[in-house]
Amino acid sequence: MVWNTLIPVSALAEHLADPAWSVIDCRFDLTDGEAGRRAYAMAHIPGAHYAHLEEDLSGPTTAHSGRHPLPDASAFMHWLARQGIGNASQVVAYDAGPGAIAARLWWLLRWLGHNAVAVLDGGFLAWQALGYPISRNRPLLRSADFQGRAGAMPTIDTDTLARERTRYRIIDARVVERFRGDVEPIDPVAGHVPGAYNRPFPDNLGSDGRFLDPHSLRAAWSELLPTGGAAGLVAMCGSGVTACHHVLALEHIGWPGMRLYPGSWSEWIRDPVRPVARGNAAADPLA
Repeated sequence: MVWNTLIPVSALAEHLADPAWSVIDCRFDLTDGEAGRRAYAMAHIPGAHYAHLEEDLSGPTTAHSGRHPLPDASAFMHWLARQGIGNASQVVAYDAGPGAIAARLWWLLRWLGHNAVAVLDGGFLAWQALGYPISRNRPLLRSADFQGRAGAMPTIDTDTLARERTRYRIIDARVVERFRGDVEPIDPVAGHVPGAYNRPFPDNLGSDGRFLDPHSLRAAWSELLPTGGAAGLVAMCGSGVTACHHVLALEHIGWPGMRLYPGSWSEWIRDPVRPVARGNAAADPLA
């Protein structure tokens, strides 16, 4: 069986010793870039390698990019191979729990055309809660061969979105206070892209920290789905990371095609000419 969206902790536990499976710890804190690495050193799922959001899952920032641009595809494939991930590997990504950072690794692998990748539902917290083993040992790096080609997942760039944003329903995954522009703790400009809708990524989760069941997700997302389906949606956030959570949620319920805006808000505001809105979303031309 190939796991390609979400995987329960029980299924991972059954395959923990399977050499064809690769587990990646993606824990990261935007306010403390080393917190995830420290947490990994203290305890992680046995056999898991660590992926740092800014060193491994992002490319270098530039004067025109957002805070977490996509990595160079060749460099990222080289990193995957050094973690022992090959084209036949079943990859499982996890973070502290919500899946927001793990979804970035999931999206990147799907972007390269690798289908066998899933996010651990509930993450490390769910793993611990069920009493599964943890480790402080770092696994040995083992070489593999990974060949992919970027472009297997739909994206939209800033220039295209600026020209054609009325053609899409933009879904912003940031918390409501940042979307409205009430506060902005990270980026230099507060607000959102005019016409965007706000759905914070935790809305995809239940009170237990796991993804809502497919029926509940479909009911919630059906209110946001334009006539043309998921292909008419654009996911964005502050820097293109937590937006991947929305893409994962829709893939999980069988609604593929949502475009990721990798640059997101932190790239949109690089040019002061681009419009900025505050408050609630404006009228949607696709409604």
